[in-house]
Amino acid sequence: MGITVVLVSETGQHYPVSAKIRFPCTNNMAEYEACILGLRLAIDMNIQELMIIGDSDLLVYQILGEWPTKNTKIFPYLHCVQDLIKRFTNIEFKHILRIQNEFANAVATLYSMIQHPDKNFIDPISIEIRKQPTYFVNVEEEFDWNPWFHDIKEYLEKGEYLGNATYTQKRTL
Repeated sequence: MGITVVLVSETGQHYPVSAKIRFPCTNNMAEYEACILGLRLAIDMNIQELMIIGDSDLLVYQILGEWPTKNTKIFPYLHCVQDLIKRFTNIEFKHILRIQNEFANAVATLYSMIQHPDKNFIDPISIEIRKQPTYFVNVEEEFDWNPWFHDIKEYLEKGEYLGNATYTQKRTL
């Protein structure tokens, strides 16, 4: 079984993390495993304010204290989550429908389908959104250990171009 959590920053940056569960557990236990995985990631990233949006109504309402926890296997998970949420200055829980949790479900499905030995680890999948062709932003860097504005500053101070400046660089300045 695969679990996935996706942290989304205020700027829209996605940080997905997945794990494969290789011990007997129920779906509800897996939901708690995913929640704890996300909380620990947020703690590691030093996040202070967090909104948890989950598609497990059982998990969300048990954590909020609105539903009782009857399954004794869930008690340790609930206590762990309650301990972890104390580390945040502000934390909210919101329930959404499973169909609205498309990204996490797709990554969890993909991850659960991958067969790999216990010794191997899979790096997180990086998904980027491109708003322009890759060649458009391809800039070769020069490693002269000066800040990006060094040549401009030199031109402004001395009033002359650098000795190796090309015609295009001179026009740019």
